Amino acid sequence: MTAGRSRTGASRAGNTVEKAQNMLEKIRDLAENYYRRMVELRRYFHARPETAFEEIETSKKIKAELSLLKIKSSSHAKTGVLGVLQGTKEKPVCALRSDIDALPIHEKTGLPFRSKNNGRMHACGHDMHMAMVLGAAMILRDIKSELKGTVRFIFQPAEEVPPGGAIEMIKAGAMKNPPVKMIFALHNDPNIRTGKIGVRDDVMMAEVLDFNLTVRGRGGHGARPHDTIDSIVVASQIIDAAQAIVSRQINPSAQAVLTIGTIEGGSARNIIAGEVFMRGTIRGTDPKSVQKVKKGLEQMITGITNAYGAKYNLEYVANYPALKNNPAANRFIIETAHKLYGKKSVTYLENPGLGGEDFARYLQYVPGAMFRLGVRNKKVGAVHQWHSDMFNVDEEAMKIGSAVLAGAVYNFLEQKG
Repeated sequence: MTAGRSRTGASRAGNTVEKAQNMLEKIRDLAENYYRRMVELRRYFHARPETAFEEIETSKKIKAELSLLKIKSSSHAKTGVLGVLQGTKEKPVCALRSDIDALPIHEKTGLPFRSKNNGRMHACGHDMHMAMVLGAAMILRDIKSELKGTVRFIFQPAEEVPPGGAIEMIKAGAMKNPPVKMIFALHNDPNIRTGKIGVRDDVMMAEVLDFNLTVRGRGGHGARPHDTIDSIVVASQIIDAAQAIVSRQINPSAQAVLTIGTIEGGSARNIIAGEVFMRGTIRGTDPKSVQKVKKGLEQMITGITNAYGAKYNLEYVANYPALKNNPAANRFIIETAHKLYGKKSVTYLENPGLGGEDFARYLQYVPGAMFRLGVRNKKVGAVHQWHSDMFNVDEEAMKIGSAVLAGAVYNFLEQKG
């Protein structure tokens, strides 16, 4: 009797594994089938970029596409969209997230579908993110009868502008009713060749702390500097000294950076500026390092302004927490990619990046993971870095991205539903 039961159990387990593999193969085939549609969508979005909380036409298009798939959708956080696809059960809920905003950049790619909105560009690949999550929606719609739970599609505005749109989507209930149990996302990576994905447990992207700094001196005639407190000189001393904070106060084995990205001051060649305004950012993979850089910056600004008799106002405008991937969530991504495209399709990233991502905010509520999708291909000019006015991606990668997202969702619901 025991041996008979054992054989029966082994047979059921074998059938389950075979079913899962067959379903993943179907998902891969569906990604191939929907590839041309994803390309069309990516190019539509690319030609019509909209910046943070201005993604009006973008969200209309997303809702229209979800409607064609008979997926219920609703608007949130001004321009965000939530889509809901229920399978055979209401719970558990697994979510997929895409950012939808563009950047204030003038595109110079010369692509036939280049930006029609002057001074706006999808230079971080959010156009392809939207297309792939919609592609995953097409795939999951087609296997709806096999889904042991619900899929929530989160199309989030304003990822590029701290504090980001994730906060607003979460406040609007994106993670509730019923609660999301796991969430997945991806981000394109021009440093990984097409055909591969990059994964990393724990910290994948840095904590970000953005600041504004105003230095106030005393303006006057350029010929009488002794009667003034030159705010440009003070600001230049601060910028110069700031470069030593990370190199001399932070452990070299830690990852941290302090960048002052803009400086504005002065109105004429013969007028000593009374005020200078600067914008900067502190980033690090360890919260202690970020706080140490913050403290060092404050002490250095105080010392330099006091030495010159100037005053200052330092304002912290926004922050993103570090993006920490849950290892269990990563396993769903890794196993899915292995079964779909082979073990060589997965690259394990040695170090986290110092870029910021407000997908991290969702991970403060539920387990989840983001993977990097390789989009590098010299043949199509997909070699430029994010935020470049020449940025482009290899659209072939969208087959892999949409299939891995859909497969990870299916596997999660199959195991937890």
